[in-house]
Amino acid sequence: MTGRTAEGGGPAVRRWRESLPLYLVAVAATALILAPLAAPGYALRYDMVFVPRQPLSWDLVAPAQSLPRAVPMDALVSLVTQLVPGWVVQRVALAGAVLFAAVGAGRLVPTERRAVRLVAAVAYAWTPYLAERLLIGQWGLLLAYAALPWLARAALNLRAGRDGALARVVLLAAPAAITPTGGLIALATVLVLAADRRLRRSALAVGGVALLNAPWIVAALVTGAGGTSDPAGVAAFAARAENWAGPLVALAGTGGIWSAQATPSSRSAALAPLATVVLVVLAVVGAGLLRRRLPAGAAVRLGVLAGGGYLLAALAVLPGGQGALSWAVAHVPGAGLLRDGQKFLAPYALVLVVCAALGAERLVARIDREVGGIVLAGLLLLPVAAMPDLAFGGAGRISPVRYPADWRAVAERLPDDPGEVLALPLTAYRAYPWNPGRVVLDPAPRYLPGTVLTDDTLVVDDVAVAGENPRLREVRRMLAEGRPVSATGVGWVVVQHGTPSTVDPAVLAGLDLRYEGESLSLYRNPAASGAPQRAGAGRWLVVFACGTAVLAVMAAAFSTLRRRATAW
Repeated sequence: MTGRTAEGGGPAVRRWRESLPLYLVAVAATALILAPLAAPGYALRYDMVFVPRQPLSWDLVAPAQSLPRAVPMDALVSLVTQLVPGWVVQRVALAGAVLFAAVGAGRLVPTERRAVRLVAAVAYAWTPYLAERLLIGQWGLLLAYAALPWLARAALNLRAGRDGALARVVLLAAPAAITPTGGLIALATVLVLAADRRLRRSALAVGGVALLNAPWIVAALVTGAGGTSDPAGVAAFAARAENWAGPLVALAGTGGIWSAQATPSSRSAALAPLATVVLVVLAVVGAGLLRRRLPAGAAVRLGVLAGGGYLLAALAVLPGGQGALSWAVAHVPGAGLLRDGQKFLAPYALVLVVCAALGAERLVARIDREVGGIVLAGLLLLPVAAMPDLAFGGAGRISPVRYPADWRAVAERLPDDPGEVLALPLTAYRAYPWNPGRVVLDPAPRYLPGTVLTDDTLVVDDVAVAGENPRLREVRRMLAEGRPVSATGVGWVVVQHGTPSTVDPAVLAGLDLRYEGESLSLYRNPAASGAPQRAGAGRWLVVFACGTAVLAVMAAAFSTLRRRATAW
């Protein structure tokens, strides 16, 4: 019996020893990138907003007057923070994204050489794409980025007919589908990689991932914001040149985000494009090896997926692309998702890294073993050397702070269902003195209960990109006419102090002051329009879609666990 146990445990132990370096490197990369998060507090930067306990409000589950850009992500965070504080959720999400991105990329490379897997792991965890989306605070998209190599592997296994692959496809697509962009990337991945002649199995996979996208699709159908967006956002959010090489080369190196403030400084260096050239050349060299080692047609499908992602990312800077995209955004519901096309570069980044790692393998196979080891070590460290300012939270750009006590005081003074709460001054992003050197999306909608109205107009390089919320347009118009806030019918007003913008005291005429602090003041509007609106049938449809998606994930998880050995 002992002999059989030892014999049975032998392969498992060997697999663990083979995988251990990959996990250690992934942990090291994660720790190096997110080192500042060892300190207490909340890292607040651009779209990354976490609060101690996010209320489960209807406007976070199914926005009534705005597009569902954070559905079902906000609802998920609200549920989880009822059990654990937001600072824990933030660290688990960010660390999990970097860690599993690295491990997933390393495991996807079809090779027996551990060093080659490590090259892919570091390269995928240290891409400009990850750096720029981290610095702009889009942690939900980073979860999709992390899930992508695992999902691609499961989709290829499904096409090969391996047992249990269908459940794994649905399960691994779930982290990606917490945002609309991530859900679309996951759906495209399954469509391209898993589709084959066995239509039933392919249809089940595509249908399962489509079901995970149902919450934000249903929310988009029932919102009062309409489905179109301001076409001015196409030029504002187009891929940007980061150095002398132009936007297409920036995209080729997995960078090119529209915001200069979300770009590591090293990306503007004159030699930065050389790292891109090395990576692309290695990928071209390794593409043939990928084609030979994967099942027939799999490498071509990966190429199609990568090419499609790159084309979407580059569309606004290609001849005629900006005009076509502007027309679509203005006239086709949902096309606004394509304005920031660089988000769809994730599949390209994955395929680029996998092919480059195989290119490195081909390169070292032709030279002396000792020299080859040195070359692999150099290629392993190349991404870090080319972009050293991703380390330590983007050279200090990601750093935790504490919310002033006024935030908790105001949240406690608001009733559980306060109706509409207007946040003033009317700006979408705020620079707080207690969050120095950083700009963050207004935390009020996630910290305070009720429907918090914040400005949804985004200013990019002096270009104002209009939002879609009709209620905000009405409030903004009334304030522009010189009317007081009391005339807007909102129930409560929160004035935020210490920001560059100020509030004219005349605007607050007729309001009752309920709390006054250094950071926030709270007012009650005695002329409020009445009782808060109750949830309509459309919002319950979103809840039903969310519940159905959760059931699909639970079924996939149960099926996956039932097929795995349960020695633990």
